[in-house]
Amino acid sequence: MAANIGRGLRSAVTSVTETVFPMSRSIREYPRHHLINAGNELVSNLPLQMALYFNVYFSPFWFLTAIVMLSAKYQSLDFYYKFVLIAVYSVMAIVESTRLYLGYIGNLQEKVPELAGFWLLTLVLQLPLSFLLLFNESMLIMPTERAMNILLVLFVVFETIQGYRAIKRMTEYQVNKFHLHQFDEMSEIQDAQERGPEEIGYRS
Repeated sequence: MAANIGRGLRSAVTSVTETVFPMSRSIREYPRHHLINAGNELVSNLPLQMALYFNVYFSPFWFLTAIVMLSAKYQSLDFYYKFVLIAVYSVMAIVESTRLYLGYIGNLQEKVPELAGFWLLTLVLQLPLSFLLLFNESMLIMPTERAMNILLVLFVVFETIQGYRAIKRMTEYQVNKFHLHQFDEMSEIQDAQERGPEEIGYRS
């Protein structure tokens, strides 16, 4: 069951990636070892990796601060915002751990689907929820909470921008390597065809 869900999620992410970054379609079905052997240039995004590294250490402190601030102001909140805050923090905790893992794997190992999954989770879920926590004054935002949310928004915005740039560069690089390898294969075939008659004459 879990394996089927994982395959379905990966297929969905791959489909969205091919829609946003059309060039990734041409490399999806091509053997990865051919792309690796075609060159050893690293295309991982260093600013993105640095942001992910610091975000991994920042996230537990942010979540702990959020829980402490929520418990301090819980009785003063309306029933609606009590429910909303609990739901938002629960979703953000799950999304944060998932997207950071996908970001690490996708960027370091140059895997476009994983990196696209990270970017989509950041753009579609984490970014709107972070702005909601930062700007919705009805949630009785406390000074410490606001400071931590500002840092979180900075991380998320920066990672959204760098994630897009990383995916774009990665797909362009792999497509170029794909076409280069095709050109090398055609050259080898032409050389073999040209040497064929000469080798036959030499043997006779």
